[in-house]
Amino acid sequence: MSSRQKFLIPFILVTSLFFLWAFVHNLEPILIPHLKKACQLSDLQSALIDSSVYIGYLVMAIPAGLFMKKYGYKKGILFGLILYAIGALLFLPAANTRVYMYFLGALFIIAAGCAFLETAANPYVTILGKPETATTRLNFSQSFNGLGAFIAPLIGGQMILSGIEHSEAELSAMSVSQLNDYLQLEANAVKIPYLIIALVVLAVAVLIYFTSMPEVPVEDKNQKSSVLKALKHTQLKWGVVAQFFYVGAQVCVTSFFIRFAKYSSNTPEKDAAIWLGMAMFGFMVGRFAGTYLTRFIAANRLLTIYSFICMMLLAVATLVKSELAMWALLAVPFFESIMFPTIFSLAIEDIKEDTEIGSSLIVMAVAGGALFPVLMGLISDYSNIQISYIIPLLCFIVIAWFGMKGYKPTAQSV
Repeated sequence: MSSRQKFLIPFILVTSLFFLWAFVHNLEPILIPHLKKACQLSDLQSALIDSSVYIGYLVMAIPAGLFMKKYGYKKGILFGLILYAIGALLFLPAANTRVYMYFLGALFIIAAGCAFLETAANPYVTILGKPETATTRLNFSQSFNGLGAFIAPLIGGQMILSGIEHSEAELSAMSVSQLNDYLQLEANAVKIPYLIIALVVLAVAVLIYFTSMPEVPVEDKNQKSSVLKALKHTQLKWGVVAQFFYVGAQVCVTSFFIRFAKYSSNTPEKDAAIWLGMAMFGFMVGRFAGTYLTRFIAANRLLTIYSFICMMLLAVATLVKSELAMWALLAVPFFESIMFPTIFSLAIEDIKEDTEIGSSLIVMAVAGGALFPVLMGLISDYSNIQISYIIPLLCFIVIAWFGMKGYKPTAQSV
């Protein structure tokens, strides 16, 4: 069997993981308004959906790396898929009880499983083939992450959202029995989608279980590693920082887009939501385009170029009060598309036995998505939502620096 044939099936299966975690995470914008109705939540309470996910990643990323350091990538992936499926199945009893904490617990378990999958899949793709094409392979696999991000809101919106939006007066006019029936109807809408998700995830786990998956050479796995040792690699240390700022920027750009479109160009929210969907389609296309471009342009150089383009687009979005601002912001996801996988692959390049721990640290950097939107909100409260887009603009300065200087390993890193 040739090396290419040996890696093909494992590569396909691991690439499917990128779609799976993107799909479930991009259902979260659907869950926020849906569970707000079904569980009668305040805006602050509904925002805890994102918090439970980020906490899941933050708590589980390091244990995931240690687990795979001891037991290998395949077992780590299988454990992550089992956690993912359990979390999805827990949506059924959560819907029956309509207890919001149960939903948050289920989301935490899903996120914990996804932390295992991301910690494993990103570096694993880089070893399933020739080292010189590792970044190209990772960008290709991450393209299916973009596909999941595009498809999930479309399917989730149809299957989960009922379109029924009662006013407070209408809800108050209902009898206790009528209100309970309505709330239960809303809660039940998540059962079938999450049951299907769980079954698909378990099916992928079965396929991986029965597939021969290459492992990291034993000599690498037997080397001692630790967080402090891993962070001695300059490219990893700055890669974690760059990923923290990148995820923060990505969340900022999309989370406030509908409000931004209304403020900057008086675009109705339903129209803005459609445009946001098209921007995510651009994100998906950008992943495939970036995969192609990395065959001709060095990954760090493309990262730097795209970062400067994002800065220019965000400068227009921040300063211009017209539809041009909205169009500029809509273009940003296309150029963001290659950043996560590119930062990831550059950060773990040549760190050998520290790869699993390093991958965990980079996955933990998604916590940036919890910090920077809060800063945007503070700026918006004191000025306006358009000016607050200075936050992602500043984030891209850090990413550009990583592409120019921070990705380079020091002598002790090689």
